[in-house]
Amino acid sequence: MSRKRMRLLVSVLAGVLIAAFAVAIPVGPASAHGNVLSPASRNYGCWLRWGDKFQDPTMATADPMCYQAWQTDVQAMWNWNGLYREGVAGNHQGVIPDGQLCSAGQTQSGRYKAMDTVGDWKATTVGNSFNVQVFDQALHGADYLWVYVTNPGYNPVTTALKWSDLTRVAVVGNTPASQWTAVTGGVQLNIPVSLTGRTGRAMVYTIWQASHLDQSYYWCSDIDFGGGGTTPTTAPTTAPTTTPTTAPTTAPTTTPPTTTPTTTPTTGACAATYATTSTWSGGYQGEVKVTAGSSAIKSWTVRLTYASAPTIQQTWNATSTVSGNVVTSTNASYNGALSAGGSTTYGFLGSGTASTPTVTCTATT
Repeated sequence: MSRKRMRLLVSVLAGVLIAAFAVAIPVGPASAHGNVLSPASRNYGCWLRWGDKFQDPTMATADPMCYQAWQTDVQAMWNWNGLYREGVAGNHQGVIPDGQLCSAGQTQSGRYKAMDTVGDWKATTVGNSFNVQVFDQALHGADYLWVYVTNPGYNPVTTALKWSDLTRVAVVGNTPASQWTAVTGGVQLNIPVSLTGRTGRAMVYTIWQASHLDQSYYWCSDIDFGGGGTTPTTAPTTAPTTTPTTAPTTAPTTTPPTTTPTTTPTTGACAATYATTSTWSGGYQGEVKVTAGSSAIKSWTVRLTYASAPTIQQTWNATSTVSGNVVTSTNASYNGALSAGGSTTYGFLGSGTASTPTVTCTATT
């Protein structure tokens, strides 16, 4: 082969690889339901620093905590929307064990367990007064948000986080997304925190109880008070509506799902239920619940048949493909095996106007 043809072949192969990475790697915070942007949560901070250079070998020495997290499961950074627990019903301390607060009790079969690793995570420098900025891409709004700061003397570099290390310092009650501040890609809520006499390393722990379902999101943010008692650089846009001593007592005011669930018969190997759980201008969120029949199953496949071809942006807890007007979703590695009567859920973001599909479910037993 001539040198000229060899150079051409190498150039073509390089272009294919670059295109493949461009498709495979998500970009921007719009790919997630939400997160704490400041002080940056552990997974958001890693994505912010290394998302476009995740193969840079200098991460191992320049940012070793992010490096071990990427090695454990790269989706812990890309899949922000997975860091939640369902059905907690406010019993956060009863469901999430000490030492596993940052991974929501190792939710999603331990996908986020690296977030619990003790070490010198990159910390955001703050004063004794600062804002916790929560980003909500899917416009879920909140039944409530609780913000905690670790007690004086706690050192996240050497000590695993326990509930007894935390003091709640701010509470936001029921707040629909329409009351958050509109920003690019979604809405944002700034929660002011004010302390006195704090210096050195600490952690912020944020619980977001989303309004669309009983889903509780959990984020750990590493901070360094330094010697500061400075005021925040931007004024908070929304102040807490309750004092930080009791849980919110107001009932959610957000509207229920825009569609009633559609189910398949429960006499087969599996059944599936679909509901539109959230809508916004130009998009919506759908959720599918898969339930095994009278026998255990090893894997499942759900098909959603629409009147016209849908546009699916992102799927979590499953893998989806679109062919014509049919969306076919198969289980993830961790939620395919279900005991008799057992269930799991997966969700997706779609573009356009939500509509109700016909649902079928098949499974291997």
